[in-house]
Amino acid sequence: MQRRTLLIAASSSLVAAPALLRAQPLEKPRLTIAVGGKNLLYYLPLTIAETQGFFKAEGLDVTVADFAGGSQALRAVVGGSADVVSGAFEHTLNMQSKGQALRAFVLQGRAPQVVLGVNPKTLPNYKTLADLKGKKIGVTAPGSSTNVMANFVLAKSGIKPSEVSIVGVGAGNGAVAAMRAGQIDAISNLDPVITLLQRSGDLKVISDTRIVAEADKVFGGPMPAACLYAPQAFIDKHPATVQALANALVRADRWIQGAGAGEIIKAVPENYLLGDRAVYIDAFMAAKGALSPDGFIPEAGAATAVRALQSIDDTLKNVKFDLGAAWTNDFVRKANTQYPKG
Repeated sequence: MQRRTLLIAASSSLVAAPALLRAQPLEKPRLTIAVGGKNLLYYLPLTIAETQGFFKAEGLDVTVADFAGGSQALRAVVGGSADVVSGAFEHTLNMQSKGQALRAFVLQGRAPQVVLGVNPKTLPNYKTLADLKGKKIGVTAPGSSTNVMANFVLAKSGIKPSEVSIVGVGAGNGAVAAMRAGQIDAISNLDPVITLLQRSGDLKVISDTRIVAEADKVFGGPMPAACLYAPQAFIDKHPATVQALANALVRADRWIQGAGAGEIIKAVPENYLLGDRAVYIDAFMAAKGALSPDGFIPEAGAATAVRALQSIDDTLKNVKFDLGAAWTNDFVRKANTQYPKG
């Protein structure tokens, strides 16, 4: 009986641990996170933190505002209608060049997961990237990470951004429809859109950064992908709130790595599946390796992102970036201490 009492007491203390370890009350428990294409596997940790109750467990009441692309989510925070962005890491550096201090504080993806491919209908004789000159390339939204990826790969073959037409097609059924209707000649997008197009024969893959090794090869180093980032002023004013967000995302990152495909299907909204559960499962398995297992941002990531941005934007080539100001692992380190493996 005494042993049973001790076990109950121990398990109770473990459940209560997050509350006991919270050093101070949250400065802003109710907040808005802006995201561009919430249904994408690129942002799966955000959805898992929401559906599995990790935000609530950290004392947060989070509203997720979904936009067509990451550039629009960024504008929501800059404009003051959202507090935090769930978006591509490179936006923190791009905005630094514009005098805006934004900082990433927890990672969702350790590789971009963006796939660039051509349309077999409109480019049946495609051979090299040079064939894309003058063509229409669909991205989630102009200025988004999918746009950056397309420009970066094209730049390696000497094709300038002005030599193609960038078309915003979103991150769902609209992107699929645009390819199938021949409205675009190529697409730079993410899963589950990519896997759906691959399975139906409507996509020929050119570059696939869902594979971490290939992403490192394409970008010449580790390229951090989806993360939570916020204005530095927000982080300074709300450190306990930011810590709670980091805790929730680290818990989501860990949950995903231990989850099977069936658990993922149950954890995401039905509309994420684009009408085909098998496609979503295949997409998850293709993207899982590119998702962060622990939320840590790689130390060399900021330098890789700067190289990518400077290679596609001449106005950034002489900018002196403060790489350390674009990211921090301080909150993630504490989150991993609070929620260790196992």
